[in-house]
Amino acid sequence: MRIDVVTLFPELVDHASRFGVTGRALQRGLWQLGLWNPRDFVTDNHRTVDDRPYGGGPGMVMLGDPLAQALAAARQAQRAGGVPASRTIYLSPAGVPLTHARVAALAAAADTTAYVLLAGRYEGIDERVLAREVDDEIGIGDFVVSGGELPALMLVDAIVRQRPGVLNDDESAAQDSFADGLLDCPHYTRPEHDGSERVPEVLLSGNHAAIRRWRRKQALGRTWERRPELLAGRVLSAEDQVLLAEYRREQAVQQQ
Repeated sequence: MRIDVVTLFPELVDHASRFGVTGRALQRGLWQLGLWNPRDFVTDNHRTVDDRPYGGGPGMVMLGDPLAQALAAARQAQRAGGVPASRTIYLSPAGVPLTHARVAALAAAADTTAYVLLAGRYEGIDERVLAREVDDEIGIGDFVVSGGELPALMLVDAIVRQRPGVLNDDESAAQDSFADGLLDCPHYTRPEHDGSERVPEVLLSGNHAAIRRWRRKQALGRTWERRPELLAGRVLSAEDQVLLAEYRREQAVQQQ
């Protein structure tokens, strides 16, 4: 799998990508990273990559030509590396919100499709570049950051961890929050008692069926409490309905 990032700060992306899960996977050759700086595709002495927006207003807009050249170079490198197809993604708060399902689809397609991630800066990039060069526009939340590098790194991490062999236990990805549309259940580790609270007895029981049931109930309940919109319109199985009803009764008793 190959991902290229077009960014004014390639050192930031390169450095951050070499830690944790993505870094270990990179060292093991499970994915490849390419970095392209639009400043390398300009000829003026100041290496200019931005200009004032037409119509006035604050801020600057990234020039289209350096970006287009950097994107073309990234795609050419991917083709030279034997990747049959490329897909260009622009990280933007105006993009379609990123979901786990979208991440899973991108990860599944990565055997035959390489990704070029475009990280904008300033007020954004020339709209004509979006129209001609970008296949998808993705947002990672309803907020604004100073550039697309951090969102790009989040997307890279999300995709890489879904790839086969990246995690020590492939089941870890399958049990992540949102993997089945629910938030994850609570997790505990040693000590059994931390001075104020004990680990739930069911997790110490060794009864795998009971543990599975408890975890499912907690996932349903946590989703109901924190992200009820994830349950809206979802058809729950008979078992899930029973578990959620139990959770709600238990919470009501605790609050009395």
